Amino acid sequence: MHLAGRLGLGFCLVAVSLTAAAQEREMVQAERALTVTPKNHDMDNNENFSADGKYICYDTREMLGVGIDNSQTVELLEVATGREIVLYRPDKSVTGANPAPGVGAVSFNPSGREVAFIHGPMVDEASWRGPYGKPNRTGARAATDGTVVQADGEWRMLKDGKFGLSWYDKRDIATDRDTIAGAHRGGTHRHEFCATGARIGLTYDDFLLKQYDRTIGYMERNPKAPQGALCWFAVLVAVPPMGQAKPGELEKAYGDSWVDPDGTMRAFIGKVRNDDGQGYQESLYVVDIPKSVDITTSDSGSATRYPAPPKGLTLRRLTHDWAGGVVRGAPDGARIAYFGKDAAGETQVFAIAANGSDKSDDPALRPMQVTRIAGGVETCLRWHPSGRTIFVTVKGGIAAATATPGPRLGETVYLTPRGDGAPRHALVVSPDGKTVTYNRLVPTKGPDGNIVKNHAGLDLKQILAVDFPDADRDGLADPGKG
Repeated sequence: MHLAGRLGLGFCLVAVSLTAAAQEREMVQAERALTVTPKNHDMDNNENFSADGKYICYDTREMLGVGIDNSQTVELLEVATGREIVLYRPDKSVTGANPAPGVGAVSFNPSGREVAFIHGPMVDEASWRGPYGKPNRTGARAATDGTVVQADGEWRMLKDGKFGLSWYDKRDIATDRDTIAGAHRGGTHRHEFCATGARIGLTYDDFLLKQYDRTIGYMERNPKAPQGALCWFAVLVAVPPMGQAKPGELEKAYGDSWVDPDGTMRAFIGKVRNDDGQGYQESLYVVDIPKSVDITTSDSGSATRYPAPPKGLTLRRLTHDWAGGVVRGAPDGARIAYFGKDAAGETQVFAIAANGSDKSDDPALRPMQVTRIAGGVETCLRWHPSGRTIFVTVKGGIAAATATPGPRLGETVYLTPRGDGAPRHALVVSPDGKTVTYNRLVPTKGPDGNIVKNHAGLDLKQILAVDFPDADRDGLADPGKG
């Protein structure tokens, strides 16, 4: 049922002729609710669709307390039926000021029937390990090929009669010896599989050396992986202690995503010390990780030595002006989309060749401004599977912008209203490119007919969707009818 039917919202399909100067038009689609149950369904801007488009993964944070810290489950929405299936719930949990374990930020492997998600310390470990925290979490695995059963009033996906759980990485915070080879000493998150599933990218926060800022890393399955883990962990970008970067040196890495399907390029936003040594700039970078790289040549560090990347990596700076957001590689790996500033200082979508640079003599390798929206764009950058359209949010609405060079470059179509209440966020595009899904706070009734709120008194986060109007399946929004 459409959201208009469930919530009484009067959305309708409209089409307005293209405004030549702004290259913007409205094609507002009927917004429908995929979830309506009285709990949060947080997609967290991850890879939430299964490869076949049958499932959407999410977590249930913010119901009992702040953030992932107090989240109790990771779940699957079966799109065709609307069934909400609990994929994993820890046996024991503690909420409140010192929560454990905390589970969430779930993401599908596009080449396998599994998901990765954040898992904090088990309740039985919290006495010595501490409560959930950014440098106190690991990457957990749950298989999605289990048997769906109904128990205690809910659907569950079980393996051999129980929730399946294994560990991608190993955490080791010993201070009297070197860190176990292939382990990390902090917290991994934003676990993202490359398209082939061979590598898992991530962001990383160190526990032992807190004077170092966030950086990025990756994992691979390896026969030498630490005991109890499936993968060997390595940082991709070595950073100096905060405040000690030299001119041109990176001090922080974040906002990262895979560029190419094989996972040989990881793009990210780097905080770099200016050449004059005064202040910092945020710029777009790529670290090249050839398939031939031996991840076991990395150094896992010690209580006094920060981890070091494996041998054979190359770091490239693509921009020297401000860049931001969670950057996104095009489906074919040829381009990278990111947020930059236009001539008026507004945030817009830009795209650059994966081997490009804003210093290149070749115009084709320099950044290309995609959107030219008055007031700028906001967040949630995503590519259409065709690589011809980029989705983004504008004033709390969903916009689709043509990203291919030519007369339609920058043409922006609004798929939802803007400024109409709670903003839409965490958008994800279905694998077939037909549907854009996203989160939004929606007034939600419980079984007793009363409105249910989260722990902070806010409306609940539901998963909504609109169709992408592309009748000829060319990856571009249909022409206007006005």
